[in-house]
Amino acid sequence: MPQQNVLIIEDDRALADVLSYNLEQAGYSVSVANDGQLGLSQAQQKPPDVVVLDLMLPVMDGLEVCRRLRATSACQNTLVVMLTAKSEESDQVVGLAMGADDYVTKPFSVKVLLERVKALLRRRSSVQDDRNVAASHGVVVDRERHNVTEGDRRLDLTPSEFALLDMLIRQPGRAFTRAELIDTALGDTLVFERTIDVHVRAIRRKLGNSSSLIETVRGIGYRFRDTGPQPVC
Repeated sequence: MPQQNVLIIEDDRALADVLSYNLEQAGYSVSVANDGQLGLSQAQQKPPDVVVLDLMLPVMDGLEVCRRLRATSACQNTLVVMLTAKSEESDQVVGLAMGADDYVTKPFSVKVLLERVKALLRRRSSVQDDRNVAASHGVVVDRERHNVTEGDRRLDLTPSEFALLDMLIRQPGRAFTRAELIDTALGDTLVFERTIDVHVRAIRRKLGNSSSLIETVRGIGYRFRDTGPQPVC
């Protein structure tokens, strides 16, 4: 397996050194940027597998870096772990809405951060199935190519959004609880169930005219619209 690349965007040089050392010891190839603009440029030039992104950065803050990463097609599959001293639920929701895949608050255990990175990469690589392609109502999810289309449009989904849509579309009509969506599609990387709502809103927005295919099941969670009864021949 090729060595996986992690980009640390963190202005605290001592913390960046500690993270870099531990990630390298864990077998990752690591690069570091100490301001947001430089980190964004490095990611766009050589997209990493994971970005460990501080929120409070000089030149360009972490939210803006995350937003621009998600707007860069080459970084579509890059996983983003947002790192910040802010611990309010609202801050986490904003970060996830911008496209972050996980959110770790300072102070934190380096071991915990390493496990979060490992879990994200494992979740992405585990999207293996005999049925690489799932399709319903004109929406097509291709696991092998990590590609989603709606009609003739290609949708740019974050890895977390892709995992959620992939889970829903493969069992149309089944109502998934938010807890099930967290455990099965996202692993243990999200703390608050309402963050699922943030991801679903983002998927619906990107689906455009097909947004109603993801139905809210009141008091439970979400489902992908069933194909309905088949006609009798």
